[in-house]
Amino acid sequence: MFPRINKKAIYFFVLLIPIVFLFFFQNSSSGLKIKIAETSSWPLRVILFPFKEFKKAISYHKTYDDYQDLKKEADTFKRRLQEQEEVLKENNRLKKLLELKQSAVFSSTAANVIARNPSNWSAAIIIDKGSRDGIEQGMPVVSSLGVIGKIIEVGVKTSKVMLLTDPRFSVAVLIQRNREQGLVSGSLQGLCRMQYLSPDVVIEIGDKVTTSKLSSFFPEGLLIGKVVDVRESLSSPTIECLVEPAVSLSQIEEVIVIKR
Repeated sequence: MFPRINKKAIYFFVLLIPIVFLFFFQNSSSGLKIKIAETSSWPLRVILFPFKEFKKAISYHKTYDDYQDLKKEADTFKRRLQEQEEVLKENNRLKKLLELKQSAVFSSTAANVIARNPSNWSAAIIIDKGSRDGIEQGMPVVSSLGVIGKIIEVGVKTSKVMLLTDPRFSVAVLIQRNREQGLVSGSLQGLCRMQYLSPDVVIEIGDKVTTSKLSSFFPEGLLIGKVVDVRESLSSPTIECLVEPAVSLSQIEEVIVIKR
């Protein structure tokens, strides 16, 4: 009769054999270990799947809420940055106007552009200075970059400025390089025409055009713009130039009115 064998010892050896086989014969059993691990992990994956999906759903909502909060903060920072950039640009413009006002030998006053003429957007602006500020009809209007136009209507608190691109605008000018005299008028095409030039005068693209001392209202030496084209005049045996204004008239925000 065989001696009674302890059941616990049998179970122990049964479990021990595969463990010894797997871990002491790794080279030959690595594939088997992987298959056993993969097989045994499937029930666990099935059980944990709903929990993982539930966790993903909760995490998604939290992440989405965090994203919305960060987006609001980013929008706030962008708005503040834009406001700061606008303040810096305004400060630079006002600084240049102040420098022009201080360096000028004539009396002047600064003004803000508050509106544009809706019937003729590109040829007139409204400023926030009028007769109570000493503004009079015909006074020149300039910026730190050059000539803008002249006052054509005056109210108590506001005034209307005709821009130099208006066909009714005209001013005596000269070519800065060779001192050739002429007359500049507007064209409503964003450019000005310089007329009554001698047919034999040599004018180059890029020549600067400034106001002449022959002008009735404008001081001498104010920049009008630069020559961008030279052509024969259709109305007289002379040549004429197309002049690009030195000031971007569609972007004017502050001006200086030159007083007599």
